[in-house]
Amino acid sequence: MENVLRDHPPPPCDGANLDLGLSLREICAAHRSNEKQQMRALLRSVGPSFCPSDVDWFGDESHPKNADKSVITKFLQSQPTDYSTSKLQEMVRLMKEKRLPAAFKCYHNFHRADDISPDKLFYKLVVHVHSDSGFRRYQKEMRHMPSLWPLYRGFFVDINLFKSNKGRDLMALKSIDNAVKDASENDGQREKDGLADGDANLMIKLKFLTYKLRTFLIRNGLSILFKEGPAAYKTYYLRQMKIWGTSDGKQKELTKMLDEWAAYIRRKCGNDQLSSSTYLSEAEPFLEQYAKRSPMNQILIGAAGNLVRTEDFLAIVDGDLDEEGDLVKKEGVTPATPEPAVKEAVQKDEGLIVFFPGIPGCAKSALCKELLNAPGGFGDDRPVHTLMGDLVKGKYWPKVADERRKKPQSIMLADKNAPNEDVWRQIEDMCRRTRASAVPIVADSEGTDTNPYSLDALAVFMFRVLQRVNHPGKLDKESSNAGYVLLMFYHLYEGKNHNEFESELIERFGSLIKMPLLKSDRTPLPDPVKSVLEEGINLFNLHSRRHGRLESTKGTYAAEWTKWEKQLRDTLVVNSEYLNSIQVPFESVVHLVREELKNIAKGEYKPPSSEKTKHGSIVFAAINLPATQVHSLLEKLAVANPTMRFFLEGKKKTIQEKLERSHVTLAHKRSHGVAAVASYGQHLNREVPVELTELIYNDKMATLTANVGCVDGETVVSKNEWPHVTLWTGEGVTAKEANTLPQLYLEGKASRLVIDPPVSISGPLEFF
Repeated sequence: MENVLRDHPPPPCDGANLDLGLSLREICAAHRSNEKQQMRALLRSVGPSFCPSDVDWFGDESHPKNADKSVITKFLQSQPTDYSTSKLQEMVRLMKEKRLPAAFKCYHNFHRADDISPDKLFYKLVVHVHSDSGFRRYQKEMRHMPSLWPLYRGFFVDINLFKSNKGRDLMALKSIDNAVKDASENDGQREKDGLADGDANLMIKLKFLTYKLRTFLIRNGLSILFKEGPAAYKTYYLRQMKIWGTSDGKQKELTKMLDEWAAYIRRKCGNDQLSSSTYLSEAEPFLEQYAKRSPMNQILIGAAGNLVRTEDFLAIVDGDLDEEGDLVKKEGVTPATPEPAVKEAVQKDEGLIVFFPGIPGCAKSALCKELLNAPGGFGDDRPVHTLMGDLVKGKYWPKVADERRKKPQSIMLADKNAPNEDVWRQIEDMCRRTRASAVPIVADSEGTDTNPYSLDALAVFMFRVLQRVNHPGKLDKESSNAGYVLLMFYHLYEGKNHNEFESELIERFGSLIKMPLLKSDRTPLPDPVKSVLEEGINLFNLHSRRHGRLESTKGTYAAEWTKWEKQLRDTLVVNSEYLNSIQVPFESVVHLVREELKNIAKGEYKPPSSEKTKHGSIVFAAINLPATQVHSLLEKLAVANPTMRFFLEGKKKTIQEKLERSHVTLAHKRSHGVAAVASYGQHLNREVPVELTELIYNDKMATLTANVGCVDGETVVSKNEWPHVTLWTGEGVTAKEANTLPQLYLEGKASRLVIDPPVSISGPLEFF
């Protein structure tokens, strides 16, 4: 070949002898120490035809590329000149107030350089959400404020800040301000979730690549697609869509697109799996090309900017519901938890896996035994069987998978705690491979800020375990480290509160059953029990930091563990009467769980509400007080004062009903206006201390006077002249009439009991 080329040289190419300058490697090497100089050299090298000016990269002397951080503050303080700007301000303000994990970067807009003046500035605002937790928290806010614009992973908008001519523009600004307020207050009446027709274009351009589609259907399915093939991938994404409750029509559209994606990426990559960290470099070009084929495809993918013609988009979605809920508001109630998957009856040729994301002592084995022996099963003819984890030799979940393959149509009661996402993934995999649905059963507990299970629940679990005799798993009263084992399980759930925990299970499996555990009218956990549990948690943290998962009988803290285990047993024995009294009777637990499982099998499942459901718009802001603490206060007052005891005795039932909804109203829409209620948004879901100072009552009503405390040093001021907790109203008496009690007391028509010293109770500030 070399000889042929030497004897017959190729003809010269045009420009072959031109000096093309330094190579990319040489340019970068020459300016290695300074990235800015490196960029300037690269821009100079491509020549003036490609880059006539580097202003877009570096700005100029008067306007550097990066704008001052104060631009965001100025933007939020500025008067919006249209409704869409006010909605954007609302979104950014909330994200800043709630400290969501997001970046807000401002750049000078040099495309408008000729229009820049001291009184008129142009910027590009880039918003980037760093963490998935930001979406969860923002969605929680959207439940309280349905008119909020939806949030996306990243987007940018053009901002124009200008000074108005005060004399000439005052009336115009007032008119704009009134229009914005009117639009905001009429938000709930809008058919399109607060988006005026002119704003739809902006929201379409903000919606680039739907996060659900990109992350869950493409990225998370890569390993299945490459390891198990297109058929398994199809099973995966159809199940995911079922969990979301995706409509049949939208499922059909997504299936067509995802099948094309699977064929495209397998053809391009072969058997070399595409990395989940770089998948967007392949997915985005594919989706962009797919979107260009038709307006329907553009809607499906949510393509950006000029790819979408707004009039085409609106013609398609007019009168219809957008799958993501971005443009059209669903009528009725906003679900507090993700859309359930179980909308049709579980097919008879499919199986069911019932499992327990719980802790030892949650009564799963006793429940499985009762369910197994229940006459009539779950209302159909599928066989029910159970597999107890403590009796299985070797790994448990592979054994469950084997049983599922042998009996694919059966209902399996998986009698073993399933405490982490690794186990949940195995169960999801089993469902895909063996055509089954899965139902998690969790003990109903209000939890803590960082754990789905409260200390009350943990105390009951420990109490039950330490009453066991001859347990197959050797975890009973004879176990020297039983307390440590339960603390270890408790910490496996650390990091999620009960709302996040339950929502994730529903999103993964489409359903959830709450197993009643504690009575709602129980008194607070006794201090000795609470103290011994907190000591154990502190000791566990010390032990695990130093020794990891080493047994408690070994290591530096072995003596402390021995002492604590004895103290735990002694404390629980002393408080055994209390711990027995606060538990929901087991017979009713079995009945409720069995009925829920029957409903799931028949397709009548309704997701449990982990938050208060909002009907329509927000009406008032209030501090929600724990019923048990208010109840405890009343009991103490009754013991100390015979008159009070006599007054409360005949009204126990009606007072108990009121206590379930005990709150201190801060502002009401009818009395104080929408803006007054909305002003408490900055403290939403924050714990606010309330001091209860006196009880005022007569033969028609009774209330507690409340002094509202501070959040981060700032006093939360009630718009009500007299903040109070309504305890009881007689027949035909409205709660609003309780506001007259202080005046009635001054007139001698009501009695007062001073609470000395005042009792302090904290509760979250919420919208209702």
